[in-house]
Amino acid sequence: MANPGSSAVKLVADELRHVLKAEREKHNLGRALAAPQIGAPIRVVYAELGAKQRWVLVNPEIVDVGTDDFLVWDDCFSFPDLMVRVQRSHRIKVRYQDLRGKTQTVELEGDAAELIQHEMDHLDGVLAVDRAVGLDPFCLRTEWEKHYAGKGRYGAPAPRTAPQVV
Repeated sequence: MANPGSSAVKLVADELRHVLKAEREKHNLGRALAAPQIGAPIRVVYAELGAKQRWVLVNPEIVDVGTDDFLVWDDCFSFPDLMVRVQRSHRIKVRYQDLRGKTQTVELEGDAAELIQHEMDHLDGVLAVDRAVGLDPFCLRTEWEKHYAGKGRYGAPAPRTAPQVV
């Protein structure tokens, strides 16, 4: 487990913030990063869901999962030219420590829940391609943008819900 008050964790959190900012400027994408994505083998996620929703999750764990799953097209810095259809829980409850070491619990729904599930997968060494579902779960980003993308936050689609798989 990562020590939330340590200088190493704070350094990783700061590096995640800088890398995410650079990726946004370069690709107009990205809302969160997990420490393993920058080579840090600790359980830390940096997430931004808007100016008022920026936070560092240290040692996050999902403590409750809703029963209402949904399909979304997922993207990832690990394979920036590919979109992957995955199934996620619409509602989750996450317990984590902040950088002061205080335990926090947050309930997330929809896009925010999908995002944190994606980043927690990175903490466990799982990529979105490992979670692909449906008959045709992969799409080049350029094709996906032609057929599915709307204009949304950071250039991401809004909503990110995939067509129903039959």
